[in-house]
This record gives sequence, C-alpha cells and structure tokens, in this order.
Amino acid sequence: MANQKGGVAKTTTTLNLAVALAEKGHRVLAIDLDPQGNLTMSQGLDPDHVDPSMYHVLVQGRPIADVTHSAEIDVAAASIDLASAEVAMAAMIGRERALERALRAVSHLYDYVCIDTPPSLGLLTINALCAADKVIVPVQAEYLSLRGLAQLRQTVEMVREQLNPKLEIQGILPTMLDRRTVHAQEALELLEEHFGDRLFVTRVKKTIRFAEAPVKGMSVLRYDPDSLAAQSYRDLAQEVLRS
Repeated sequence: MANQKGGVAKTTTTLNLAVALAEKGHRVLAIDLDPQGNLTMSQGLDPDHVDPSMYHVLVQGRPIADVTHSAEIDVAAASIDLASAEVAMAAMIGRERALERALRAVSHLYDYVCIDTPPSLGLLTINALCAADKVIVPVQAEYLSLRGLAQLRQTVEMVREQLNPKLEIQGILPTMLDRRTVHAQEALELLEEHFGDRLFVTRVKKTIRFAEAPVKGMSVLRYDPDSLAAQSYRDLAQEVLRS
C-alpha cells in the first residue's frame, strides 16, 4: 500500500485487507515499514518495546522471521528505529533491495505479503516497491489527496524501469468516503474520470469503527465483524483475488 500523503488509510487498508485474505484461508504476512508503527500497534504490539524490528532486518540483515509476531495475521513489526533506517542504509550496496532479499527466506510460507509504507517516497517505500508485485493506492476522496497520484505513478514507473519490471499498480482505492458531501462526490467523479480502469469497485466509507479498532489492538473485521466497514475490506479482498 503506497501513497506519499499521510492520513489516507494505508495502515487501515494493509491490516484489514490482510485479515480479510486470511479469513479466506490464505497465509498472510503484514510488514510494517512505517516508523510510526501504527500497523504494529493495531495488532496489540508496542513499537517502543519491539526489539529486534524491521530496522534490524533492513540495516543489519536480520532474518525477517526474527521480527515476525503471530496475531490475527503474522506481523513483521516496526519500531521508531526505522526513522533512521534510510540514513543507515544510504551507503549500503543494493540498499533498494534489502526487503526483497529478506523476503526470499520466507516467501514460500505465505500466499500474500501486505506491506504498509510511510507517507513519503523515500528509501523505505522504494524497498517496498522493489519487493512487491502490485501496488494498491488508498486515496482519500478529497481534492488535495488526488494531487499526489501523478508523482506516485512516476515513482512506480521509475522503479519498474530500473529496479522491478514486474511492478504494476493493481488499483486505486477510494477511502474515508463521506457521500453526504458534495466535495467527496466531486473528488470521486475526478477519480473515475482519470483512473476509471484502475479504480476498485469497493469504496471504503468513513466510520468511527476504523479509529476504535486499533485502540483494541485488532482489525475492524475482528472488532465489528458484521459492520459495513468490515464488509468493505472483504469486498476488496474479493477484488484482489480476482485480479
């Protein structure tokens, strides 16, 4: 999941899509590449006390199994140390492929790996793009959120040309949608106009459930399994499985 803009539900999408895929019987690993550690916290882990973490995987070459915790799905946990990872990796040979190398040892254990990225197009996100086959772009249904899509597409194209030829944008996911506002409707129409063939059918509506679930250390599918919020990510999982 990638988008350089923060607050567009990347972490929410990573976790709940991963859990929805697991509900369907798939083996899923979720990787937290965001120094804020929100994905880690959303599964009941404390990023301030996770040691080792994804920092040690990327910078020191620790096995990813050493930082993987079993929760609703397996989670490769982040800590605040990740904030300094890009500086520490700057002089490393093959620094863009550190995550890809780490995943080779465990790729046979999982059907899907879902990666949460920080709100930037820095080295951590580039590592995710080098390791991934497909990118899902969560986009809040408001005008300012749409402006960064062109830059993200350029970054994906650059990574595809220079580092990862198999990379493609799987789809753009409208999130935090409030259909009661004219602005949200207009933003959605703009998305449909410019990215119609890349737009997921699923629309993730704004609801307090997405804020409440992480406080309890769980996905919305576990917190309120019969809610529309949970169903939206089950619908997204169906789209991902079909594509």
